[in-house]
Amino acid sequence: MAKPLALQLYTLREQVYPGGNDLPKVLKTVAEIGYMGVELAGLHGHDPKHIAKVAADLGLTICASHTGVPTPDSIKEMADEQAELGNSRIIGGFGPKDFETIDAIKASAARFQEAAELLKPYEMSFGFHNHWFEFAKPEGDDRYVYDILLEEAPDAFSELDVYWCAFGKANPVSVLAKHKTRIPLLHIKDGMLIEGDHSHTAVGSGKLNMPAIIGAADPAVLEWLIVELDACATDMLEAVKKSYRYLVDKGLGTGSR
Repeated sequence: MAKPLALQLYTLREQVYPGGNDLPKVLKTVAEIGYMGVELAGLHGHDPKHIAKVAADLGLTICASHTGVPTPDSIKEMADEQAELGNSRIIGGFGPKDFETIDAIKASAARFQEAAELLKPYEMSFGFHNHWFEFAKPEGDDRYVYDILLEEAPDAFSELDVYWCAFGKANPVSVLAKHKTRIPLLHIKDGMLIEGDHSHTAVGSGKLNMPAIIGAADPAVLEWLIVELDACATDMLEAVKKSYRYLVDKGLGTGSR
């Protein structure tokens, strides 16, 4: 069964940030395209209760929020804000320097595990978002950094970014087949997989085999397909619309239009 489509709002950051449109207007645009949910990337000064109401009135589910990695010092404020939003999935991640050695990888995984444990009393879960560098293999080890993170942080889930997985020269289908029980969210992005080029295309216009990738997920675990484009050679809003249309028309995801 096709899963609902959401948009990671980082994709439309130029419309959200000061100088562009504000967040409620962007939410309205996303709903009008047909997306059924959003993953937040900050509130940009807006009150969480107001944003929750705007989203609900538009028929949008806040399916996740990329807020960073909770710590003992930040957990209460972070969890309280997400509760006001009606969101239970917190997403974070680290940079390449945090995964340079086995010791660094395990330390990062310990922080992910701590985040997951801190969120449990709030009935929330923590997931990490990957880039390409989580699909390197540390010296002397045949596992990807990604594999080690999942092993060492058993209570964290993966929000697998399928493009960065492929850009890191891993096979998203194989990764999903191996770890499907840990992947309730997929970041769906596409591109030409050109070394050194971090621009993306509308989903369906690049090199990734989306039917095979999405089909490799466990339908009992996967809950949302979240479109995210970091940068695009074409107009970003048009790429967002085109991505939605491709996924719906191919029967890979569901929307409201």
